[in-house]
Amino acid sequence: MSDQQQRKPLPFIANFAAGAIAGISEILTFYPLDVVKTRMQLDTGKSKGLVGTFSSIVKQEGVGRLYRGLVPPLLLEAPKRAVKFAANDFWGKTFLQMTGKSKMDQQLSVLTGCSAGATESFVVVPFELVKIKLQDKTSTFAGPMDVVKQIVRKEGFLGLYAGMESTFWRHVIWNGGYFGCIFQVRAMLPKAETPQGQLMNNFISGSIGGFAGTVLNTPIDVVKSRIQGATKVPGVIPKYNWTFPALIMIAREEGIRALYKGFVPKVLRLAPGGGVLLLVVEFTLGVFRKALGPPYI
Repeated sequence: MSDQQQRKPLPFIANFAAGAIAGISEILTFYPLDVVKTRMQLDTGKSKGLVGTFSSIVKQEGVGRLYRGLVPPLLLEAPKRAVKFAANDFWGKTFLQMTGKSKMDQQLSVLTGCSAGATESFVVVPFELVKIKLQDKTSTFAGPMDVVKQIVRKEGFLGLYAGMESTFWRHVIWNGGYFGCIFQVRAMLPKAETPQGQLMNNFISGSIGGFAGTVLNTPIDVVKSRIQGATKVPGVIPKYNWTFPALIMIAREEGIRALYKGFVPKVLRLAPGGGVLLLVVEFTLGVFRKALGPPYI
């Protein structure tokens, strides 16, 4: 839209704050599905499915277990989502300048999303590791700080970055699919004539983007969960170590379907969750534009 192209871009802090608010909103709404997803991915046996895994957790461990490990991702969501959207804005502007193009296209949207995901991955690894350790059914950790203390004591500070490589690929692939899909779907949807219509378009495009990103990155996410959920034994090479060899190993030992363990709860969270993210981000940015006034409106 021409008026959007002419208005002054919002400052970095506005994009950062909008992403933070959106991330906290999403995690509070969908966290139990993340717990179920992780349990399914860590299970090397026959999957119980979404309902079976959910029921098993509630019956054997209580409803509260569905929120175990919430503190790390809750603390993480603000910087994680803030970095996602701020990095996407930064890389988008950077690539437009590098290519000399006046507006985004499909290829630049994917490239921008992948770059934002790569940036985001460096922030999230320690938080993801703590979350996985706490969500594991066999976990005996007292809480987040106990996980950190034990890992640092046994493996050193770099132990908090176990699974860095798989996390990198997970976020690169998800963000590339997410932002690339958003660009394409927005172009296909009817032009919104009202603010409510614009919010609906954002929710629809964000949800479809979240679905696409989840389809693409779930196998990598399964590997990441296995790597971060494993207990390291001195002198023993971990069974799951590097992403692509681990993908082949899981497919060979458990079948191709095992690479999509936890897909249903993951997509139930990240498809509407992706819509919530984009909706809240765009709404919050709109509030900032009104508050700052011209030339941001």
